[in-house]
Amino acid sequence: MIESPFNATFTTFEGHRLIATGALFDNALALKRALASGSLSPVFIFDDATGRTVEVDTRGTDEECCARLAARFPTSAQAPVDVPAEEPAPPRGRGRPKLGVVPREVTLLPRHWEWLDTQSGGSSVALRKLVEEARRQSSEKDQMRKAHERAYQFMVTIAGDLPGFEEASRALFANDLPKMRVLVSTWPRDVGNHVMRLAQVKTEGAEA
Repeated sequence: MIESPFNATFTTFEGHRLIATGALFDNALALKRALASGSLSPVFIFDDATGRTVEVDTRGTDEECCARLAARFPTSAQAPVDVPAEEPAPPRGRGRPKLGVVPREVTLLPRHWEWLDTQSGGSSVALRKLVEEARRQSSEKDQMRKAHERAYQFMVTIAGDLPGFEEASRALFANDLPKMRVLVSTWPRDVGNHVMRLAQVKTEGAEA
């Protein structure tokens, strides 16, 4: 389910040909024109975040179509609420600021404490570094899982009957993108290119 069309990108295919990409409004109008032209190929709008299709009501004028989308996906789902005024902060004492550090008890085996005691910066610094590294690795795995899922959802819908689909799917979930690129190179160019785009792990600040 899409929450809003304003902070997401979409892609429209007419058969195996890409005809629009970008905002949902632009894709909806591309879909509307393709259907009005009597296209004999299936036309789908895909959510680039999930690889799933998006249903759009294209009846009426372009303005009516866009108005329905704006009503369906409002820019703000909640009305503003009053926020109570903050109480003045107590005067800061001398010494180093706490930087949001919350003291809690940690139970470790003796060999763990021995190892921590040998680390530069002391036990607290070493533990923080370990936690941050674990968080980073978990985030990378989550991003890879999402990339695999969105690429597969798109492939199932539009490329399920293309040669090498099963082998390409196995390469995708094995994260063997070089092999996958070779397999989809025999597919229609727009389909193969979009599959590989969706299969790439999106990092913060990087272009899709």
